[in-house]
Amino acid sequence: MNANTATRSALRPRALPSLSLRPAVVAAAALLALGTLTSAQAQSLADLYTAARQNDTSIQASQAQFDAAQAKGEQAKAGMRPQAGLAAGANWANVDTSLSSSTTSANNQNIGIVASQPLYRPVNRLTEEQGQLGVDIARAQLDAAEQDLIVRSAQAYFDVVAARDTLSFVQTQKKAVAEQLASAKRNFEVGTTTITDTREAEARFDLVGAQEIAASNDLRIKKLALDQLVGKTNADPKPLASQLTLPDVQPDNAEEWVTRSLRQHPVVRQLDQKFGIAELEVMKAQAGHKPTVDLVGQYQITHAPSSYYPAIGAFRTNTASIGVQLNLPLFAGYAIQNRVKETLALVEQSRAERETALRSLVQGVRTAFYGVQSGQSQVKALEAAEASSQSALDANQLGYQVGVRINIDVLNAQSQLFQTKRDLAQARYNVLVGQLRLKQASGVLKPEDLQPINALLAP
Repeated sequence: MNANTATRSALRPRALPSLSLRPAVVAAAALLALGTLTSAQAQSLADLYTAARQNDTSIQASQAQFDAAQAKGEQAKAGMRPQAGLAAGANWANVDTSLSSSTTSANNQNIGIVASQPLYRPVNRLTEEQGQLGVDIARAQLDAAEQDLIVRSAQAYFDVVAARDTLSFVQTQKKAVAEQLASAKRNFEVGTTTITDTREAEARFDLVGAQEIAASNDLRIKKLALDQLVGKTNADPKPLASQLTLPDVQPDNAEEWVTRSLRQHPVVRQLDQKFGIAELEVMKAQAGHKPTVDLVGQYQITHAPSSYYPAIGAFRTNTASIGVQLNLPLFAGYAIQNRVKETLALVEQSRAERETALRSLVQGVRTAFYGVQSGQSQVKALEAAEASSQSALDANQLGYQVGVRINIDVLNAQSQLFQTKRDLAQARYNVLVGQLRLKQASGVLKPEDLQPINALLAP
């Protein structure tokens, strides 16, 4: 027996009253499983997402942008549709002739309708195609905003659940430390331990008290963020069920997720449409050399006086005409040639920006995939660590009772167990949110993807 062991044995008897620490640990696990007495009004993730969908201003802005793009697309079609206008006029004239010393007054009125139908206007046709691509871009932007809202809703949801779990664990740990402190005080009063055990327990109790304050404040802040997102007061998310198995990532291959993203991600769709618009802009610039052909019709009524025989007096003239109008640009000061050069350079810019965005997208997909895989491995490791920490706490409690462990050993084992439980709960939430982020990174995330997570929640 070394000197330290001999000193511990001298300060403490071999048999001490049994400590009630394990029930506190079991209670902590029960609190996590039940989510601190979930009320009947608790909402699921799908419920709170639906509320956020109706309340979120970013979604409303994206929807308004999409509506505006649709209207703009219809405007672009107007260049290939008939145009009609009504024109009317009236004028009065007073003619004073000095040679004949006479004054003549006259007035006339006219009204007419002018209509035209484009027959060949390549620029207008290309503008119409650009308008439809603009609608597709706005649709992709709306899809991206909806996917972002799904992830933000899930993150805010599990932030509250995790903060609530942390507070529950800290409160349970505080109760266990209080019991340890009371035991140390009793033992010191009867002279079986030194004041060191009491001071150590008091220090740990004060530390846990500070952690409780921080956890309570963090929960308050997380709930405010969730309330603001969903537009409700005191939103109450359901916790995860006590017994659950996290779903695996399917497909279990990063390159398949990359292929999906390159095929249907909203960002890819936007990049493709923007590149298409840039190419059409080149064609529009080149079309500046081409002629335009319009079908033009006119009908006009004119009422005016006449001093010529045989129509002396007021008369009315009805004129109807229809014809084809051709316009051919000849020279525009090299504006068209330079416009073509400008648009070609912008196409190269769009190509480079598209390639940069695709590389970033692919990197994001791979990062999200390996993040989920790492998170699942971390969950398994923490589950094993939880069992080991529980065994370590049991061993330290037994050693404390027989005098081979001191108070600080039990307190450290307690702290390690509760920290492991908090880390495990957080790791599970991170995996679930990470799977949603992976689908978002691949552009395949839909509201229906919340249902598997809903099935993991406590009833």
